[in-house]
Amino acid sequence: MSRRLDGGDPGAEAPAPPAPERVLSRRGGKILVDQLAIHGADTIFSVPGESFLEVLDALYESPLRLITCRHEAGAANMADAYGKLTGRPGIAIVTRGPGATHASVGVHTAFQDSTPLILLVGQVASDQEEREAFQEVDYRRMFGPMTKWVAQIDRADRIPEYLHRAFTTACAGRPGPVVLALPEDMLSAETDAADAEPFHVVQPHPGAEAIDRLRTLLEGAERPFVLLGGAGWTPQASVDMRAFVEANELPAGAAFRRQDAIDNDSPSYAGDVGVGVNPKLAARVRDADLLLVVGPRLGEMTTSGYTLVGSQTLVHVHPGAEELGRVYRPASPILSGPEQFAAAVRELRVEPRWRDWTTAARSDYEEWQQPGLMPGALDVGDCVAYMRERVPDAIVTNGAGNFSVWAHRFWRWHDYPSQLAPTSGAMGYGVPAGVAAKLVAPERTVICFAGDGDFLMSGQELATAMQYELPIVVLVVNNGMYGTIRMHQERHFPGRVVGTDLVNPDFAAYARAFGAFGETVTETAQFAGAFDRALAAGTAALLELRIDPEAITPRTTLSAIRADALRNS
Repeated sequence: MSRRLDGGDPGAEAPAPPAPERVLSRRGGKILVDQLAIHGADTIFSVPGESFLEVLDALYESPLRLITCRHEAGAANMADAYGKLTGRPGIAIVTRGPGATHASVGVHTAFQDSTPLILLVGQVASDQEEREAFQEVDYRRMFGPMTKWVAQIDRADRIPEYLHRAFTTACAGRPGPVVLALPEDMLSAETDAADAEPFHVVQPHPGAEAIDRLRTLLEGAERPFVLLGGAGWTPQASVDMRAFVEANELPAGAAFRRQDAIDNDSPSYAGDVGVGVNPKLAARVRDADLLLVVGPRLGEMTTSGYTLVGSQTLVHVHPGAEELGRVYRPASPILSGPEQFAAAVRELRVEPRWRDWTTAARSDYEEWQQPGLMPGALDVGDCVAYMRERVPDAIVTNGAGNFSVWAHRFWRWHDYPSQLAPTSGAMGYGVPAGVAAKLVAPERTVICFAGDGDFLMSGQELATAMQYELPIVVLVVNNGMYGTIRMHQERHFPGRVVGTDLVNPDFAAYARAFGAFGETVTETAQFAGAFDRALAAGTAALLELRIDPEAITPRTTLSAIRADALRNS
C-alpha cells in the first residue's frame, strides 16, 4: 500500500491548508510610521502640527526617534544633513501651509545638492480640498519644480505603495527630495493593507566599453585633471577613487562644497573648484586637455559661472541621465553612480606622463593654504589652522556667506562624509546640520561655521541641541553685515551702502541664555583657549569671533574692492 509523503493514511482526508495570516486593521498614521521603519528610517525631524496628530500618536510606541525642532526650515535642513551623512533619505514631517512653506528651503537645498530626502506634509481633509480651507496649499504645484516626485496619498490602503516609491525615487539615480501630502482624514482611516517590502537602491553601473574608452583617453592625455564630488558619493567611493588617482598620479580637485570626496592630504589633491577658487587651480582646470568629472553636475558654482569648461576633452560620470549633455557635451558620457564607477576604475592603470603637472598642482594647493595677513586683531585663517590640528576628523558644517570661505580654503577634510554645506547657497544651514550630524555620529566632534547674518536664520536650533544634549561647537564670525552682499555692493556700486549693515546681539550671551557655553573672542591669541574650553564644556557651545569688517575674504578687503571699482568706473 502506498503511503503519503507526510506518513499519514492515504485514505484519510488531507489536512486543510493553514489559513493565511490575518492582517490587522490599522489607521493610516500607524501604517505610515510602520512603513518608515520597514524602509530603514530611524529618525524623524519635525515641528508638530495638528494636521498629523495621527502620525505623532503612532510614533508614541514606535522605535523611530522623533526630534522636535524649533522651525520647519531647521527640521528640513536637518533631514538634508541626515541624507548627506547616511545616503538614506532624511525624513521630516511638518504641518500644512506655513509649515510646508518654511520647510521648502530644505527641499530646494536637497534638490540642488542631490540629497535623498522625504518631506511629509499635513493636508486638509479630503472634503475640504479646493476651498482654500485653513492653511490649504496645492503641494503638487508648489513643490513640483524642486522635487523628484510630489504626490498626495488619498487612500490609506495605498500608503505602503507610496512610501516604497518615495524611498526608491529619493535614492535612485541622481538622489533628491520627494514630498508626500497627507490629508487628515486619510491618516485616521482604517485599513487592513499589508506592509510593503523594504526598498532597494537603484544605481547605474558603467559598461566595459566606457572604461576602455576612458583608458584610451588617459593614454593620450598630457594634462589630465579629475574633478570629484556630487551626487551619490560614499565612503567606499572615496577610498576607491583615491586609489585610482594616486596609482595613476592624477591631479584631483573637489567640486563646490564637496571637499570631503577625497582625503585632502592625498598627494593628488589640488584643492576645491568652487567659490573663491585658487586662481592657479582655475587656470589648471582650463588648461587641462582631459577633464574627468566624477559626480558633479557641472553647475554654475563649480564651473565659476560656466567659464572653466570649454576646449577640454570631457568625460562626465553622473548617475542621472538628464545631466549628461545638459550644459556641456562630453566626449564620453558615462551613466553611473560614483561608487560603481570608482569600483570599476580602482585597478585601472596607465603610464603617467604628467608627474610634473600633478606635483605642481599639489604645490599650488599647499601654498594656497598658508594664511596671509588679515586686517584686525583676529585672524580666522589662524583659527582654522589650529582647529584642523586639534580635531582633524571633525564633521564641519556651514551655511552661506563670505565667512565660509575661510573654512573652505584652510580646513582639510580626510574622511567621507565630513563636510555638510549647501551647494544651493542657502543661509541658515549650518546649525541644523550640526544638530543632525551629532545625532548621526555622536562620537565625532561637530563644528559649525556661521556668519552673523547666517546664524540668526537658524540660531534658535541651539534649543534643539540643548534639548537632546548634543555638544556641537558653533563659531559665529561677526563682521556686522551681510558680507557677501556688501562685497558685491561695493564692487558694483562703490560707496553706496544700503541694506547690508547689521546690529547684532551679544552672541555669547545669547548662547548662555539657552544654557549653552558662550564666549567672545576678539584676538587670535585668545582663540585656542576658548576653543578648548568649548570642547570641554560637555554641552552645546558658541564662540563669537569678532572680526574687522574690512576682512571680507582671505584675499582682499572692502576698501580694496571699493578702490578697484572706483578706478574702473
